[in-house]
Amino acid sequence: MSLNLITGLLLVVALVTANLPWLTSRFLLFIPLPRGKNEWLRLLEWLIFYFLTGLLALGFEQRWTGGIHEQKWDFYVITFSLYLVFAFPGFIYCHLLQRRH
Repeated sequence: MSLNLITGLLLVVALVTANLPWLTSRFLLFIPLPRGKNEWLRLLEWLIFYFLTGLLALGFEQRWTGGIHEQKWDFYVITFSLYLVFAFPGFIYCHLLQRRH
C-alpha cells in the first residue's frame, strides 16, 4: 500500500467516525438507548471515536515506518481541532436540518 492511500483512508475513517455520534441513535453503533442520546453522550462517543481513530493512525504509523515518532502537545491539539471540524456536518444535520422536518 502506498502512503497516499493510507493517508486518504485514514482521513475518510476520521471523517466518518467524527460524524457518527450525530447520525445514529445507538451508542457506539451497537448499544440501543431507550430514551435516545443526549448531548453529553454524543460528546463522549465522539471523544471515544477520536481516540480510536488515533489508535488506528498509530497502528498505521507503526506498520508503515517501523516505529512511532514522538509528538509534542501541538500535534494533538491540531488533530483534535481537525477532528472537531470533521464533525461539523453531522452536528449541523442533527441540530439544524433534522429538527426542521
